[in-house]
Amino acid sequence: MPVPPPPEQFNERVRMRKQTALPRFTRTLLASALMLAFAPAWAQEASSTQAAEAPPAQTAPSGDKDMASVVVLGSRGAARTALDASAPVGLISAKDMQMAGPLELGKLMQTLDPSFNFSSTFISDGTDIIRPATLRSLGPDQLLVLVNGKRRHQQALVNVQQTIGRGSAGTDINAIPMSAIQRIEVLRDGAAAQYGSDAIAGVINIVLKQQTSETQLSGTVGGTSEGGGELYSGSANKGWAIGDGGYVNLTVEGRHRGETNRAGLDTARVDPPRVTQRIGDSLAKDKYFWWNAALPAGEGAEFYSFGGISHRTGDSAGFFRTAGDGRNVPSVYPNGFLPNIRTTVKDQSLALGYRRDLADQWKFDVSLNHGRSELDFHEKETINISYWYEPKPGGGIYAQSPLEADTGKLKFRQTTVNADLRGPLNIGGREISFATGFEYRRDGYAIDAGDPVSYQYGRTNNPAIQIRDQLGGIAASGTQGFPGYTPATAVDDSRHNIALYADLEHKLTSELLLGAAVRWEKYSDFGSTTTGKLSLRYDPSKVVGLRSTVSTGFRAPGVQQKFYSSVSTNLNAAGVLTETLTAREGSAVTKAFGIPNLKQETAKNASVGIVLRPASNFSLTADLWGIDIDDRIVFSSNIAPESGPCATLAACPIKAILDPLKVGQAQFFTNAIDTETRGLDIVAEHTTRWPGSTLVLSGQLDFNRTKVAGRHSDSPVLSGAQLFDDAQVTLIERGQPRQHHVLSADYTTGAWNGNLRANYYGEVQGQGFTAPFIQTWDAKWIFDATLRYNFSKTASVTVGSNNIFNTFPTKWDPVKAAPFPQLGFTYCWETCPFGINGRSWYARVDVAL
Repeated sequence: MPVPPPPEQFNERVRMRKQTALPRFTRTLLASALMLAFAPAWAQEASSTQAAEAPPAQTAPSGDKDMASVVVLGSRGAARTALDASAPVGLISAKDMQMAGPLELGKLMQTLDPSFNFSSTFISDGTDIIRPATLRSLGPDQLLVLVNGKRRHQQALVNVQQTIGRGSAGTDINAIPMSAIQRIEVLRDGAAAQYGSDAIAGVINIVLKQQTSETQLSGTVGGTSEGGGELYSGSANKGWAIGDGGYVNLTVEGRHRGETNRAGLDTARVDPPRVTQRIGDSLAKDKYFWWNAALPAGEGAEFYSFGGISHRTGDSAGFFRTAGDGRNVPSVYPNGFLPNIRTTVKDQSLALGYRRDLADQWKFDVSLNHGRSELDFHEKETINISYWYEPKPGGGIYAQSPLEADTGKLKFRQTTVNADLRGPLNIGGREISFATGFEYRRDGYAIDAGDPVSYQYGRTNNPAIQIRDQLGGIAASGTQGFPGYTPATAVDDSRHNIALYADLEHKLTSELLLGAAVRWEKYSDFGSTTTGKLSLRYDPSKVVGLRSTVSTGFRAPGVQQKFYSSVSTNLNAAGVLTETLTAREGSAVTKAFGIPNLKQETAKNASVGIVLRPASNFSLTADLWGIDIDDRIVFSSNIAPESGPCATLAACPIKAILDPLKVGQAQFFTNAIDTETRGLDIVAEHTTRWPGSTLVLSGQLDFNRTKVAGRHSDSPVLSGAQLFDDAQVTLIERGQPRQHHVLSADYTTGAWNGNLRANYYGEVQGQGFTAPFIQTWDAKWIFDATLRYNFSKTASVTVGSNNIFNTFPTKWDPVKAAPFPQLGFTYCWETCPFGINGRSWYARVDVAL
């Protein structure tokens, strides 16, 4: 459900607060963290010029200091500062975004917010262009994203490769241009009872610009010291005032990001050795048009609209095929070939609404919000081997195949209708903030088949015909690199749900604030669920505040998880051409294995925290939190038939199921695991002021740990460990950093502003490609520096460098991780928290007219 819109007069200049966690930590660790957080305060004298209510780093212009850190996320009661909220809320201001280097929203948030992860991916099909965004080390689909307080639709892509977020479809956060954003609020607390499904890890609310005073122009160039990654970006934001309090704000932005390739020499497949892979960021070209508008409709009323159109293209690669590989035709590619995957991401959203003030401080808001996400696949530098070597009537082979093809489309659509009412209730002389509302949502998912050549086995697609490749083996079907979606996997289906909610907040005394929320939802496919939340805020003095929340949560299975499937034809262990299937729920394969239809995940969230304001220019928060999730929806391990001889069918139950269905191996979505996540977040900020100068020091310490508490299976054939093997457990537990810390110093004097920032990423592990060996990528510090000069109030130049010490992830173990290092895989793959580009630089010009 949407949150109340922020008042127009709020001036958002805030430092964000960070969150994540550690399940158990020693007294020594806690003491050390507190000492680190307090250090800036002990090193500096307190200043008396800062309002006590607001974090020191967020001073507002004169006359507006108390509004500097006001937040609306997490409560439907009166807006309050972030430090006065009942749950941890972080904020990222426009200045924060300007003084950080990344131009992609996901990378920028990861740089500024240690609870947010945006892992780099490559050779991962569509995940190369739509990377997984997560909060508090959970899944991408356990994070709810709002824009102007309204639910943002999810992406069409399902992450089915061995990456962070495997088996999920989250929100494509890079579909939103940074130049359209005024501020970002991050609620690090379970909020399903307040905002609905997906809000298990927390909620991100992106607030769009409303400014009408100027035309903001920005241009950026950049690159990397190791080569590639050239960056060109330009944006314009313009606002116009309409009537009394109305506005139209428009944003256009374009960006070009060149590819990077950090692959090493391929010493295993080619002689003499050379680089055969593309391992790094894909080539990306992004275009955006967004708007935010409100039209006055009488006293205390307005019509509003916001949304945007985004069009992004990606150019990435698959695995290299050698000249002598059975998947190559030497007469076409005499030196082998590297399949080229072209992706196009189309994203549209439109919100229309009406809000008005009623009598006695009551407010009403009704809205319609529609969003669409589409991912188109096109394969180049490819070939269909079975087309080329298919026997020709009368003798010989066809010796023909297209070298590129459309391989299919994924489409997601969502329509949401909200009606919300909020205001004060007077019960027994006590005023209670009350909110209630209704929501209707319809989610739809579609898969369009690719061109026939992209998936067929020969022109007739008849497995009974023997087609031999250059090595005499059965020829592979479909295009190399990314086989197309077939008509058998094409789908266009939907589901709907309705929800009712109630939210209460009451200040029992001047020191004690209590809150409660309850939400009931009913889905057309799996029934109804009810969740609740209780929150408490106690301030015994102006120096100390205590806060705590406890809630239940849920996440409905995404329509992407319910309806996604794919089929490719490959050889099974016996050398027979059979289908490899990603099976949707209710299919013949899932029924044969006894895998039930997906049901909702259920969660329990709890947090307890302390807020300290020992001086007007210093604040510290520490929050402990825990999230237990039962029946978590995951993508299963690869289920393949038993190897070796089978004396009886009972001795090989998987083979007995798959062979009659002509399926060589299978994967599917299932409620297979329970997880426990624990965390600790410590945030400290200190400001020192001198005449004409300001120094802001901040430390944000994030500890977290996720444990797979149980693996279970409803299948009479598959155990929990078979359904979700050790490699997938490692990806869940160790794929995201258990520690992520951000330390920064921001100094302003006169026209100059300098910023130094250090990000610490804890070690990560993976074994998806090397099992049973577990590869460890060590913890690393990444340092960034930015310098800005303001020629005037309307013009500035900024130069900066990210990863100034050119730090790279740990290299693959050359022996235990073989053969990947020998194939050119120098650094990480299935999990790469900060990427493999090395040092980057940029220069930006900002002008306001």
